Amino acid sequence: MEAYSPDAIWLVVLSFMVAFILACGIGANDVANSFGTSVGSKVLSVRTACILATIFEMAGAVLIGYKVSDTMRKGILDVSLYEGDEIELMLGCLSSLAGSGIWLIAATFLKLPISGTHSIVGATVGFSLVCRGTQGLQLKTLITIVASWFVSPLLSGLVSVVLFVAIRRLILNAETPVTPALRALPFFYMVTIAINVFSIVHNGPKLLYLDNVPLWAAICMSLGLGGVAALLVQLFVVPWQKKQMLDSSRDGSPRNSRIMEEAKTLPVIVEVPANNNGYILAESESLSQIEVKRDEEDTDRPEIVRVFSFLQILTATFGSFAHGGNDVSNAIGPLVAVWLIFVEGSVLQKSETPVFILVFGGIGIAIGLWIWGRRVIKTIGEDLTKITPSTGFSIEIGAAMTVLLASKIGIPISTTHCKVGSVVFVGWAGSSSSGVDWRLFRNIISAWIVTVPIAGLLSAAFMLALRALVL
Repeated sequence: MEAYSPDAIWLVVLSFMVAFILACGIGANDVANSFGTSVGSKVLSVRTACILATIFEMAGAVLIGYKVSDTMRKGILDVSLYEGDEIELMLGCLSSLAGSGIWLIAATFLKLPISGTHSIVGATVGFSLVCRGTQGLQLKTLITIVASWFVSPLLSGLVSVVLFVAIRRLILNAETPVTPALRALPFFYMVTIAINVFSIVHNGPKLLYLDNVPLWAAICMSLGLGGVAALLVQLFVVPWQKKQMLDSSRDGSPRNSRIMEEAKTLPVIVEVPANNNGYILAESESLSQIEVKRDEEDTDRPEIVRVFSFLQILTATFGSFAHGGNDVSNAIGPLVAVWLIFVEGSVLQKSETPVFILVFGGIGIAIGLWIWGRRVIKTIGEDLTKITPSTGFSIEIGAAMTVLLASKIGIPISTTHCKVGSVVFVGWAGSSSSGVDWRLFRNIISAWIVTVPIAGLLSAAFMLALRALVL
């Protein structure tokens, strides 16, 4: 096939359209992974979460998305087997986009948080089995990807739960938790900023001339900017937080405060079952005892909410950036293959992922989030377990670190698996009164299991139909 062959223009245009629909499905389903916990803990409104997600999803897609995109379009299949059959490979990529897109949109309609990575990998395998059988599959890469699906929720969950246990022991259970919380705040910011900067600077995109930065320079830049962030937090954010807490403690009517103090010492009359035949009145614990137990089980203390709310916004944007870098490849990996085959006339796709296609995928993800993102946000952020600012921070930082590490080494792991793994681990370790909804978790696992075969079957069906019509 010659470059810019007019015979293939319709295929390129159709691939762009289908890829955009797929990107919207990823935005509606997967971006809940980044901001669902922030919305669930009431730190952010859905509207604010959507605004931040739009900015940072785009940034992650453009700055680090090229790495995983290369794996998705050339690492799963042996593209050299399609030399001389460029149109067939382009049809296969279109089939994978269609199969993955249909299943993602259907799952979002059902409020099921599935893996966009699962979906596109299954769809890619589906069309490849139709075209070349098992011969065209890079089994080593596939095994690595499949293994990451199981490792990622465990790794992400362990990182999150270790962080949460440390926070609970050193901060939440302290006699005056606000003191250690404010002391730890600069460190939390330093670590978050440093890791985020390192993910961009080390082996970064040519767009920012960061592709040849040596490892030592990337480490120095990351630690330097992280240190600056910690210093700024110590000088400005910590005093501001202290002032906010002091002002808050002075607010309120003396009369109302006196009434509440008196009420807390009074016993509470509650209804309790009487031999399953009705209810009797009984004297229970005082209001203060009930409030303390409820606060310990279900919520953070007000001063802790103030400290971790601000920090959780940073970790949510961190997670959104990581998601944009990792999951934009699910929407545009096959599209990039179609485009480069079209312009180069070769299945080898020697050029780097074009920036304009990364932007195109990022825009699709953002639009999908705005249109339909609320559905899965509720599942991740509210239904699976109760989330507070402190647990939300632990969940987000653990999941984001896992995803960013995978993005830098080119492994397309599932952000859905990472976030759900962290939510379940922390929800279980937190031992809150609501605990983990294990029935919902079982349903989510079931959706994960059927994603690969469903996406693969849809893609294979599209490939069979397109081959009959076109080839």
